[in-house]
Amino acid sequence: MNRGLHDLASSIKRKVAAVFAPVEPKPHRAGLFRRTLLVTAIGLFAGAAALGMVQQPDRSEIPPTRVIQSILPLTTEQVEVSTPSAAPYISETRIRAGDTLAAVLQRLDLDSPDLQTFLTHDASARSIYKLYPGRSVQAATDAEGNLIWLRYIHTPGNEADGQVVTRMLHVARTDNGYKAEEITESTDRQTRVAVGTIRSSLFGATDAAGIPDSVTMQMADILSAKIDFLRDLRQGDQFRVVYEVRSHDGRYAGAGRVLALEFINGGKTYSAVWFSPDNKTGSYYDFDGTSLRGAFLRTALKFSRISSTFGMRMHPIHKTWTGHKGVDYAAPSGTPIHATADGTVEFAGWQNGYGNVVIVKHHGKYSTLYAHQSRIAEGITKGSKISQGQLIGYVGATGWATGPHLHYEFRVDNQPIDPLSVDLPVARTLEPAEIRAFNQAVAPYKQQIQLLTEFQQTLPDALTNVASR
Repeated sequence: MNRGLHDLASSIKRKVAAVFAPVEPKPHRAGLFRRTLLVTAIGLFAGAAALGMVQQPDRSEIPPTRVIQSILPLTTEQVEVSTPSAAPYISETRIRAGDTLAAVLQRLDLDSPDLQTFLTHDASARSIYKLYPGRSVQAATDAEGNLIWLRYIHTPGNEADGQVVTRMLHVARTDNGYKAEEITESTDRQTRVAVGTIRSSLFGATDAAGIPDSVTMQMADILSAKIDFLRDLRQGDQFRVVYEVRSHDGRYAGAGRVLALEFINGGKTYSAVWFSPDNKTGSYYDFDGTSLRGAFLRTALKFSRISSTFGMRMHPIHKTWTGHKGVDYAAPSGTPIHATADGTVEFAGWQNGYGNVVIVKHHGKYSTLYAHQSRIAEGITKGSKISQGQLIGYVGATGWATGPHLHYEFRVDNQPIDPLSVDLPVARTLEPAEIRAFNQAVAPYKQQIQLLTEFQQTLPDALTNVASR
């Protein structure tokens, strides 16, 4: 027994002797007390013996501790003492329903009557006249609380020339007061994915998956020639979708285009993928490269009625019997006009009796004309590339028109043809070089859809509608 065990035994003996010495137990309990004390002592000796049998570690085998110290000298150029920061203090608030400009400025701690006067009277700050609930207003001030700049992010996501941008009003303090200007900044693009199972409706499934309504509308529009989303949907139908979203300074700025889509309807699979051969205009194809739409839409207006057909008629202004070279669609002034096919703007402006008119040159020998517009859409100028369904203007009554309507012409070799009776050309097929580019571009989307399919099949019934964030 080593020294530690010997000391422990000695200590136990002393404690046992101390217990026996002062205690005078009653006669009828003395035997019981001695037996209890004896059993306790034996247990303590047994525990001590067990401790003695445990092999203690050989501390000589533990490797020694090594401390390595290295001093790296710093030059005076590498040493910099921090100074008080001159960065502005930035605060932000979101516009609430019923807000006034004064209430917004008060929440930003901008108690400056001259600022409010400038914002409400200066024409350069007119975009702040309309306060849209949910939009952000930011203010930067110095340490004394003086305004450095004010920003009203009135359009967080807006498409212009094929790009999604954020528009804002920027107000800065000057020596003479304030200066306001409109600023346009690019947005960041992210890709999101989602899967869903139809329980009651398409919107019910996409809402449960957190998919924006604009993406849901695209899904229905893309496959509208294949699926009647009002009557053909069945409980248990599934979808997988890959789509774009935009953000500015980390804030959501709207949804973009559907990039790939797979929909299982009644046990049949339909697919769609966006492909742009020239990176300017594009359309949707199935995964085999077959276009999902015709080359031309029948009409440039979604909701209208035909007020005058193609052919001979009495001119409503000149009161002469003459040929009508297009089809007139009566619609309220301001109704959006959409291009019926991909193409390049050949003319955009004022042209005699047509008033505000846009002429689009399409592939081959085809062109279309859109006349009497109240105004032409922003960005529609000569040489602009446009896609089928893109906004090009608004219904009006300019030129020789007696009321608001769209005069639409469909031309072949610059000769007007009745668009209501002609067999419209089918979608342009991909060229061999485009097919190779298509297969290369669609491969990542096929892989994403396949992964989403496998993921969806592993989900429990309660979690069949999910989206990435």
